[in-house]
Amino acid sequence: MNEGIGTNGIAANDHYRMTVDLNVLDHLGINLYSNIAAVLTEAVANAWDADAENVEIGIDPDGKFIEIKDDGIGMSIEDMNTKYLRVGYRRRDEDQETGRTTAKGRPVMGRKGLGKLSLFSIANTIEVHSAKNGESHGLRMTIDGIHKSVQDKEPFYSPEKLPREEIQVTTGTAILLKDIKRQRLGRGATALRKRLARRFSVVGEAHGFKILIDGHPISTADRGDLPMVQFLWSFGDEEPDLSSAGQLLEREALSDRLDAWDGDWSVTGWIGTARLPKQLDSDDAGNLNSIVVFARGRLFHENILDKLNDGRLYTKYLTGQIEADFLDADDEPDIATSDRQRVQEDDPRYVQLIAFLRKQLTQVEKRWTEWRRLHEVEKAKETSPALAEWLDSLPEGFRKSAETLIAKLSALPVDQEEDRKLMYRHGILAFERMKLRGSAEELAVHVHDIDKLLAILADRDSLEASLYRDIVKSRLDAIKDFQGIADDNAKESVLQKYLFDHLWLLDPAWERATASEVMETRLTTDGVLTQDMTEKEKLGRVDIAYRTMAGKHIIVELKRVKRKMKLLELQEQGQTYVDKLKKILLAQGDATPNIEVVFVLGEPIDEEGSNPERLKSSMTAISQGSRIVHYDSLIRGAQEAYSEFLKKSKQLDKLEGIVDRI
Repeated sequence: MNEGIGTNGIAANDHYRMTVDLNVLDHLGINLYSNIAAVLTEAVANAWDADAENVEIGIDPDGKFIEIKDDGIGMSIEDMNTKYLRVGYRRRDEDQETGRTTAKGRPVMGRKGLGKLSLFSIANTIEVHSAKNGESHGLRMTIDGIHKSVQDKEPFYSPEKLPREEIQVTTGTAILLKDIKRQRLGRGATALRKRLARRFSVVGEAHGFKILIDGHPISTADRGDLPMVQFLWSFGDEEPDLSSAGQLLEREALSDRLDAWDGDWSVTGWIGTARLPKQLDSDDAGNLNSIVVFARGRLFHENILDKLNDGRLYTKYLTGQIEADFLDADDEPDIATSDRQRVQEDDPRYVQLIAFLRKQLTQVEKRWTEWRRLHEVEKAKETSPALAEWLDSLPEGFRKSAETLIAKLSALPVDQEEDRKLMYRHGILAFERMKLRGSAEELAVHVHDIDKLLAILADRDSLEASLYRDIVKSRLDAIKDFQGIADDNAKESVLQKYLFDHLWLLDPAWERATASEVMETRLTTDGVLTQDMTEKEKLGRVDIAYRTMAGKHIIVELKRVKRKMKLLELQEQGQTYVDKLKKILLAQGDATPNIEVVFVLGEPIDEEGSNPERLKSSMTAISQGSRIVHYDSLIRGAQEAYSEFLKKSKQLDKLEGIVDRI
């Protein structure tokens, strides 16, 4: 073995080294950011760290260039080379004098030293002009130039020096983005204003820092969230600027202290709820149904609400912004991802923040429900006097549950007012039905989200509740028709009209009997009646109908009101029906059918008064359950069977009037 060679084949005096290829710029800058607001956030943050008071962003109307100009301390050529152009320069750790706070006492936003690379994600050419201590200079960088350096395997990239006559600044720094990638430009200045406003909590005169787009300063009102807020919860004693909160009705303070096992961690800011979810859907500002997290004055987490895994209805109404500086403390590890839009979720600070927010939002949800019921019910009552009439008519024990239901219905994300009124109508009917069942509380109180509420409104019982009024009304109309008829022939006409399609007149259990026209035709045309009935009998018959109900086969024979029948005639006729039906059903595989024959007569037969036992046995001989029913007794039976409907008719009429007026 050679003296200078180790066992692994490497010279003993060789040194290991890691090199970074220029290709890494593609991943750290060109392809790291996906939208213009995120990119410009990095440039604005650099201006803040440079103690600028004004950052002016100009967007060419034709989309050819973007300029970001600040009045900060600027950079010398040495600063440009050792700090700005050095990828990964960590100011907080390396600059002992102003690394963590600026000369004006501002907490430094920058940390990773990667943000300036993000500019390449929206532009192919970048010019940086800067002036410091009376010296102005500038450079130009291009993606093509970087790629050429990569292809030539150069160890570094050398930007092009700009001629002095092209330098446009005498103070501060100006960055020009040229050859813009149009697909990344977004929706223009208006949208950019709103998005940047939600990325910084230090905008405005109070912080001595202005961001201007096309000459117009950004304000907190540009965020677009506070103008939509109906209820608001602030953290601690700090008062948020509520000058733009024109819809605010209620507010409350929440605790600002985290139950952290290490460190004095607290938050500031606020959480609010809009009246309608659609108010948080903004084309310009994006989805405002989010809670943004700031640290040291800039966006640290785009939407922490997504990480709370809370599916309750109230979350669809939430918006807000909180400041949690402990997430970006100087003496703690950096937990922001490379694009600074999210965080490392296993860090104890983040875990504690999630636990804290879940606890606070439980209080928010409870108060939101109370405030929602109070204000939405009053608003609904103002909109619909009929709804107010219904609520006022309820006993005290049911009224609160009903108000909770109406508040929940008003909270559903329904765009059209007519659709909301329809929800009220169905909700009232469902509530009345469940009130009778003693479960109205289930409908109003134990429903915590839209899916459960809609499930209850849409289940079979609730569907029946929505039809309840129509069913009762049609039955009452039929009974009232019978009650007012004295003429026998008229009774026959009315009875024939209702009976075969409303077998509940014969038996309240026969509500959902179904017909079979084919079977009925076979009973009446396959030789049963035409061969076995005399002409007189044919003329005396009004109609025959066949129905099935829960496995039972029902044959109803309706006789003319003045037709006098004998028991033997009925028995023979009924037995003929049964025999023929059994033959038909046997061919269909039903060997033991349950058949019932009902004769509806106008005149009594002799045996009803003289020998009721013979009458009973004759009917039983036809089939179990077969019977004779008379016109007048049919009407009395319907009145008795539906006596509760009759008692409720006035209440139903009143409820119908309320529902129709909503």
